[in-house]
Amino acid sequence: MFIHPDLVWSQLKQHQSDLIAEADAHRLLVAARRSRRARGSSGSDGAGGGGPDRASVQARPAGNLAACVPHAAAPAR
Repeated sequence: MFIHPDLVWSQLKQHQSDLIAEADAHRLLVAARRSRRARGSSGSDGAGGGGPDRASVQARPAGNLAACVPHAAAPAR
């Protein structure tokens, strides 16, 4: 049985786009981690940083990353 060349080509392109999307997500997460780590170590208290305003830093959102899965308490549509 032979596979149609167009099918093989579309599978190849889909696989490449999946790999590119995965690499983009990895780069975004690494940048977010690096940013969070830099923000957390900028304090003056000890090696971990933080300082007196550590609670206010932790209360701020970490960035623009959204959850990948829907919330369990989301209303039905």
